[in-house]
Amino acid sequence: MAIDLIFYFSSFLWISLSLIPLIQSPKWYIRIWDYPRFQFFCISILILLYAGIFVKFDQPMKWIILGLLIANTSYLFWFIYPYSFFSKKMLNSEQEKNPKHSIKFLTINVYQKNTAFQKVLTRIQEVQADVVFLLETDEKWKHEMQSLKSNFPYFIEVPKENTYGLLFYSKFPIQNKQVNYLIDKEIPSIVADLELGEKRIRIFGIHPTPPVPIENQESTERDAELLIVGKKAKEFDGPSIVFGDLNDVAWSHTTRLFLRISEMLDPRIGRGMFNTFHAKYPLMRWPLDHFFVSSHFRLIDLKIEKEVNSDHFPISIHLSVKFEDKEKELDATQSDHKEANKIISEAK
Repeated sequence: MAIDLIFYFSSFLWISLSLIPLIQSPKWYIRIWDYPRFQFFCISILILLYAGIFVKFDQPMKWIILGLLIANTSYLFWFIYPYSFFSKKMLNSEQEKNPKHSIKFLTINVYQKNTAFQKVLTRIQEVQADVVFLLETDEKWKHEMQSLKSNFPYFIEVPKENTYGLLFYSKFPIQNKQVNYLIDKEIPSIVADLELGEKRIRIFGIHPTPPVPIENQESTERDAELLIVGKKAKEFDGPSIVFGDLNDVAWSHTTRLFLRISEMLDPRIGRGMFNTFHAKYPLMRWPLDHFFVSSHFRLIDLKIEKEVNSDHFPISIHLSVKFEDKEKELDATQSDHKEANKIISEAK
């Protein structure tokens, strides 16, 4: 009897939690369940193994529950499959050994209360990136990062005391730099053009608020900021990159909508999840820090870097740039545009 109760209860619980995100609501207690899709998939597999070993299927209800559990496990697998090595790559790998144009980015959510400044500087030196984007940076972090300017003479510094400060350092000249407050007057984002010789790349660095009680009761502002940036990225004809701590997982409805609206590519697809959060809890990790690139790029390398005492792992990407050569991007439907405009209007 106890074996059957465990089977019934665990199946009902994990099926229910898995389906909560189907509710079209921006409330934090709905959207938060977008994150642990992989964990739920693993738990569903364990329940199926438990049922196969211990449960005696002598009643129709048990077979019904088993069927629902199998269907739910398949549903969860559908979300995570693209972020496996079995899926087709969305962004092609670079085939040339020495591409004409290449650029390497490193982004780190440093965790504002973190004081391991030297550890962050050491990691930046080890990665040898061309562009460094540091998030959750206040005046203290700005002061401690000044030595970077000897190797990164071009920069945008927007320190904040509210955990949404941004520090951006580049080896390439910066043109047309902007600091925008797209949704909230306290949440900055940056736009800039990087000069690679006579060519340029437009970068969008963002860090929207997450849908959690202490930050924001709803995901509307996060979703709207991401979609606004997606529209701006699509308007730019040349190579562009959207990156930072997006506080959203790669497989969420909003992120997939962003890819269609922006016509950008996700280098994770076909390669792995590359989980960046939470660095302290191995069983509770998912991809929150992202690089989305236009179809002018090819991937040389994508890597989770060693920890820096933050709750996020650093993540780096090395790209080659094909200024005149574009891959196939996703297409947005009229319904996608309508949904994106609605989300943006509700956030303003």
